[in-house]
Amino acid sequence: MSWLNSVRNALPFVSKRETSENLWHKCKGCGQMVFTKELEENGFVCPRCDHHDRIGPTERFRQLFDAGTSAIVPAAKVPEDPLKFRDTKRYADRLKAARTDTAEPDALVNATGTIEGHRAVVGVQDFAFMGGSMGLAVGEAFVRGVETAIRERAPYIIFTASGGARMQEGILSLMQMPRSTVAIQMLHDAGLPYIVVLTDPTSGGVMAAYAMLGDVQIAEPKATLAFTGRRVIESTIREKLPEDFQTSEYYLDHGLIDMVIHRHDLRAKLATIIGYLSGQKKAA
Repeated sequence: MSWLNSVRNALPFVSKRETSENLWHKCKGCGQMVFTKELEENGFVCPRCDHHDRIGPTERFRQLFDAGTSAIVPAAKVPEDPLKFRDTKRYADRLKAARTDTAEPDALVNATGTIEGHRAVVGVQDFAFMGGSMGLAVGEAFVRGVETAIRERAPYIIFTASGGARMQEGILSLMQMPRSTVAIQMLHDAGLPYIVVLTDPTSGGVMAAYAMLGDVQIAEPKATLAFTGRRVIESTIREKLPEDFQTSEYYLDHGLIDMVIHRHDLRAKLATIIGYLSGQKKAA
């Protein structure tokens, strides 16, 4: 921060809302500076290059659910730091910092509500919470989301965004892969749809588990979707991969997902899919 900014921020009559850091956002897609307010009004999609910025549960629920219908599903209590893990920091300290930064209990948050009158339970992973990594809390939240959907006779929609399993929980994090698979089977046994929306980025153990088991697989445009890194694959097969490899569009072209939907159209498309798959009448 420059000397001028230091002085300006110290002045009592200058609001932080008026600083350049809050007024402008640098787009990760085109590198252009965009007014933050303009970006927010456009659903956090760059109005210049159409890059879909990452968003968390609060904003996602606001965009999806009918006004006044959403309610957060309480997070389940799970053992914290079961392995007493420490690297450069204690795992307990990392959790505390992530909760302070995001105001969320962990990387997956569920909510109930209606989407254009159709009942739904929606789970959203937040990459801002330790890279959306999957641990005990995420696994338990996924199961609780499914159980809530079964209880309410509604589809379960998951928005994935994750770097994979949470290394600080070791084998306990990997156990959430079969747990989520069993939960999805419970949903199917109840005759309810399971819909996946892949967002940027989705990778690792999440990609190898519940992210690719949907009845309908949707992705946002140009999302990075991968089990392992591009460089690892290239060094293994000793071949140069296509430029669009591990993107939503590449997956769509090769039949791995069903559709790529722009964020502006996602709410209407999900409402249509819910109606088709569940025969659900709109809530009064």
